[in-house]
Amino acid sequence: MLDLRRGIGTHQPSVISLGQVWVDIMMNVDSVPPQGGFAVADHPKPSIGGSYRVLEAVSRMGVAAEHAGILGNGLWANFIRQSFQDNGINHIGQDRLDEDSGFRVVLNSGDPKKTFIASYGAEAHGDADTFVMLEPQNHDVVHISGNTLMDHTAAGVDGFLLQAGTDPATRDYALVINPTNTLRLVNDHMLEDLVLARPIWSCNRQEAMTLAERLGAPIDDSKVTIGGGLDDFMHQLCDGLGTTLRAPLVVRVGSLGAWVREPGGETMHIPGFPTKAVHTRSAGGCHTGVMCAMLAEGRGLPEAVKIANAATSIAISRSRNGIPQCPDYDEALALIKQAA
Repeated sequence: MLDLRRGIGTHQPSVISLGQVWVDIMMNVDSVPPQGGFAVADHPKPSIGGSYRVLEAVSRMGVAAEHAGILGNGLWANFIRQSFQDNGINHIGQDRLDEDSGFRVVLNSGDPKKTFIASYGAEAHGDADTFVMLEPQNHDVVHISGNTLMDHTAAGVDGFLLQAGTDPATRDYALVINPTNTLRLVNDHMLEDLVLARPIWSCNRQEAMTLAERLGAPIDDSKVTIGGGLDDFMHQLCDGLGTTLRAPLVVRVGSLGAWVREPGGETMHIPGFPTKAVHTRSAGGCHTGVMCAMLAEGRGLPEAVKIANAATSIAISRSRNGIPQCPDYDEALALIKQAA
């Protein structure tokens, strides 16, 4: 069945995210208080989190961005809907009138690791039928994020994966998963169905290591060193994990770029574009979103990753309320040409 909110007529390839979207409230504090303690936050800054940054990056590349997750009804949901409208993101998923979307309080004391307090809302309260009406069309890219794999909505993701089948060659669309740091908490059944679906995996190195450990991929990180040792290790990681997954694999390593392996091929390094970071949040959403957008345009995986590397380099040199700002396609292309 065609989702009427996607329109009727000539199809424009889209990136459709099944990921959850919520509001982040960043609070800068001198230190995280102990139990019973007290802290004063400096200028709390609300922003949209979750898979929103993936969709925002897609839209900035000039590709149609669609959110198939659940939105609620209330203060936070209205903030999300307005941000969607302002940034050209189309919500095609379910709406719940009985509860608001969720939010996260993020305490930033300057330490590398931030403290998160989550209040789940409509986005986390899906069921097995959440995505049953979704039928991706030719050249669409369906994005799944790890933040959707641990609550009730995971049942809907699992149902979609079963519908997608285990042979990517039979799909008219591409399937992309970025597992996020929650991968170690995903249950075995869910992880098995993800692997069987053989999506394109887009991970940072920590996520790739966690995935390799859970799947028993033959990886040895004892010889990782700065320079050539890292390159050797990344080839070993991508070869071992890619062979186990039997699926395309992208592993991001910050300013060093990313390593890419496609089934039956050699692992290749796609260099990054080093720049000075001014952000306090990860730019992984920008990278994944740009890569998905380029895949929807018909680019090959290595080229899509190269453009994503450039966009991410620009994003981390910009900051709004501590969040990297993804550039548009022309800016990313200009950086590639400048570095050539």
